[in-house]
Amino acid sequence: MSEISIVLIEDHDLTRMGIKAALQTNPDLRIIGEAANATRGLKMLETMKPDVALIDIGLPDTDGIELTRKFREFQSSRGDTSTKILVLTMNHTNDTVLAAFAAGADSYYMKDTSIDKLTEAIYATYSGNSWIDPAIANIVLNQIRDETSENKSSAQSKTVKIGALASEYEQVLETYPLTQRELEILELIVAGHSNGEIAEKLYITVGTVKTHVRNILNKLCADDRTQAAVRALRSGLVA
Repeated sequence: MSEISIVLIEDHDLTRMGIKAALQTNPDLRIIGEAANATRGLKMLETMKPDVALIDIGLPDTDGIELTRKFREFQSSRGDTSTKILVLTMNHTNDTVLAAFAAGADSYYMKDTSIDKLTEAIYATYSGNSWIDPAIANIVLNQIRDETSENKSSAQSKTVKIGALASEYEQVLETYPLTQRELEILELIVAGHSNGEIAEKLYITVGTVKTHVRNILNKLCADDRTQAAVRALRSGLVA
């Protein structure tokens, strides 16, 4: 993997220094700029064009959601979508989560999670996938479920930046369709059940559930359970 360039925009000095120090221990990650406010952060993003921008929501001058929106507008005006945005926050209220994605965030990370998870989120976001912190996954899934059931147009509702099944995924499903058991397990995943709970409901072992979950992720070309659930709802596999 090529080196991933990162701009870190976080107003709390100790938090910013801690994240920077932790990420710099990974040879694949390189912090090329850091800022303590949105004004300086936006200028950095526009000039440095990092692979991934880590943006805290609670910035002192302009919040991270507005910064994300402004930078997306800048990118759009130049036809450049190379920089991915990973929002950092301690806030997981419905409005904040959905507003961040509506503004153009690719991923959403809760700052009380481990640095290993942040690294995982950076890799996923850099690869073009949306990484959703488990703490806010249900908010996103419920929004997508509402959009799907009401069949709203993107102009009438907030759009969460996680795509439906692309053509290559559909081809995989046509070649390797989900079995009835996999569909049952997928429905339980969307409902938020753990592997243990799924095993109890279907009277099978946890090991068997894990095998089915792995097969489901492969067939949906998903990196994790949340992404599989989002694609299942978007594609109509699960109502």
